[in-house]
Amino acid sequence: MAGPIRGAGAPKRQRSGRATALLAASATFSLFLIAAIVAAWSVFYAPGPSARDGAEATIVTLPSGAGVSAIAANLKAAGVIRSTDMFKAAATLTGADRRLRAGEYEVPSGASLRSVLVLLVEGKVVRHYVTLPEGWSSLQAVDILMRQPLLTGELLDTPEEGALWPDTYEISRGETRASVIARMSRAQADNLARLWAARSPRTVVRSPEEAVILASIVEKETAVAAERPRVAAVFSNRLRRGMRLESDPTIVYGITQGRPLGRGIRRSELDRRTDWNTYQIDGLPPTPIANPGREALEAVLNPPVTDELFFVADGSGGHAFARTYEEHLANVARWREIERRKAGLPPDAPPPAVPGTVPGVPNAHPDPAAVPPGVVVPPGAQVIPVPQQAPAQ
Repeated sequence: MAGPIRGAGAPKRQRSGRATALLAASATFSLFLIAAIVAAWSVFYAPGPSARDGAEATIVTLPSGAGVSAIAANLKAAGVIRSTDMFKAAATLTGADRRLRAGEYEVPSGASLRSVLVLLVEGKVVRHYVTLPEGWSSLQAVDILMRQPLLTGELLDTPEEGALWPDTYEISRGETRASVIARMSRAQADNLARLWAARSPRTVVRSPEEAVILASIVEKETAVAAERPRVAAVFSNRLRRGMRLESDPTIVYGITQGRPLGRGIRRSELDRRTDWNTYQIDGLPPTPIANPGREALEAVLNPPVTDELFFVADGSGGHAFARTYEEHLANVARWREIERRKAGLPPDAPPPAVPGTVPGVPNAHPDPAAVPPGVVVPPGAQVIPVPQQAPAQ
């Protein structure tokens, strides 16, 4: 008989030892893996670096076309993240690496890695705006842009008056001032072309350029949007009759070329002839006196049908309109009384005025030779002879 085979249990013991070792290694690896996941998880959600100098947030700009490595380097340099490798790993594992957006970001102090990725994926960029108000001059537009620290470059030339479109524009950090001016100019050209194409046959202007000139005067004469059509109609009626516009803002532009005067108009300035002083020149001035907005242009290009020829301040921020000179004189007298009351003067006192200036009423220039018989002219009122024929339609 064959005897027992010696050593038959050795392979079993060897296999059992290897299995035990594998299980132990697997358990150890699992522990390390769990520890790594926990560590990564804690880094992903843990607070990030504090903003420098105790600031509440850090501004960081990510250029267009930058890859994950460049973005990580920018964030690390700005002190927003602690590790570029951890950022790249987190971006890759979450799929954020394909959705990161360029732009300027405001990262809160201590923002977690997850928060930073969410910020960049959702594109929550900082947005900056600059506004050119209606009726501001091109010199003032240059002032606005030069005061914007986010913009770069100098403006060597002042844009032509009336060539800019008043609006609010989004700007980017590092954008040049010249590029913003170019956008304002393009917007003006595009909008003016559309408005000119929709003009009414009632308009008195003969070209888009004339439309901008007259609209700029309308814009400067009233800040009340609802009044612009009526003011445009008054000026249109005066132009049809060959009457001078006699607009105070045109005097100011002839003096300052677009900056605020900061005081009342002096009598000598009213009498002084400049290319823009419509008390002294016939028709329209050679250029606009400001950058008019849409409503002023629409009012000039589609004026309502009226027979009004005058307007004067009414004390409420708006104006009182009149068809005849007699009506206008009554409106002027009411405005003078309002001025007296505001100044606390008795009814028979002359209205307050800055020495050497004309009180702030449109058409306030005395012309005694033109006073109709029996008409009492308040001090400072302008007398304008009105032709008897009906205004052209």
